[in-house]
Amino acid sequence: MTVVLSAQGAATAPPSGRAGGGQGRGAADASGIQYGGTNPDGSLRPARPVTRLFSQDAYTQYEILEPGSEAFRIKFLPEAGPGATELTNATRKGSEGEDIEVYDPRTGAPLTFTYEEQANGDHMIRATLPMKVPEGGIGRVLIYKTYKDARTYMMNGENIVWVRSLSGYRLGVILPKGFALLSSDVAAQMSTLPDGRVKLAFANPSGQSNPVTIHARPTTVTYTPSPYTDMFSDDIKTLYDLGDPAANTFSVEQTYSDYRRGAAASIDAMSYLALRDLRVIDLDTAKPLVTKTAGKTTTAALAVPITNDKQSAHLKVTGTVTDKNYALVNGELVFKATLKGLRNTVLLPAGYEVTGSSQSGTVGRTRDGRAFVALINLNSENSYAVTIRARK
Repeated sequence: MTVVLSAQGAATAPPSGRAGGGQGRGAADASGIQYGGTNPDGSLRPARPVTRLFSQDAYTQYEILEPGSEAFRIKFLPEAGPGATELTNATRKGSEGEDIEVYDPRTGAPLTFTYEEQANGDHMIRATLPMKVPEGGIGRVLIYKTYKDARTYMMNGENIVWVRSLSGYRLGVILPKGFALLSSDVAAQMSTLPDGRVKLAFANPSGQSNPVTIHARPTTVTYTPSPYTDMFSDDIKTLYDLGDPAANTFSVEQTYSDYRRGAAASIDAMSYLALRDLRVIDLDTAKPLVTKTAGKTTTAALAVPITNDKQSAHLKVTGTVTDKNYALVNGELVFKATLKGLRNTVLLPAGYEVTGSSQSGTVGRTRDGRAFVALINLNSENSYAVTIRARK
């Protein structure tokens, strides 16, 4: 099975256990409604109802290279679902791809790949995964590549102009050394790397095309490293699957990548979630990991220790919680919690309709009809309180 991705886009088939959804491209349903795109008169067609519990998972970082080079270095972390044996990544038409490197994020070892020209003139990276993605697992690759594209990266005197249609959800752009940001027409977190370069971090919750233009100029200002890092490079996502509110119980499923070096991963969720029946899965292999609790710290032993910056552990943590802040109050379901991390989705029990949410979020339904509220934390603070109300 091959998973095909665009230059920086989502897999054509969503991972197992997650509904597709999103925006159709002119397809009609049984009612005859045309979804996606525009009508002949230029008016917008409706998007399909939201069915994805979380936005897409690939992270893309653009490192703008020296002025006049018309080149930028890309770091791309796409994923593939069960059954996949390879992953392909197309070079955007008009961009020349070179200096390509492909790694296994689990071990940091290089992966076998080819860079092929297609019949239409496009080029494609075809990477062989280290193993067939097992059921319950997620395949990953780490791709580095350099694009040369004069339409994207141009000079305005000594200033640089960089424009790109960012089609991913989590994105970062690094300016060349010695350049100051003049403007960005998309809101971004701004920080300084240890080597003094300025980095912009973007979140695009819709996952759809989001054009950005960045202007920067040479500067003699010395930038000192920021005490914070790219908040959107964090791929953590947590699902709160609500059970019977009368029992005050819900299930938690959290997935994330851990880059901290060592032979064991710290299970941070245990510091703020009283998880019973704790289970930790290595998503690269779909195998359970042995956990150990000492005092207030819970760790999971890794099959492959993390020793370099190309490695990470891709983990799934599951368990159940009983909390009286989830209850029926005068016939209304009330879920109160302090959520942590970038993406949190609250999935309601069958038959309940959302009547209120104290934080902004995307409301949708799974294909089996259960309502959910998907919340994205666009602030650098890790924690925020949320109250969700629903009625049957």
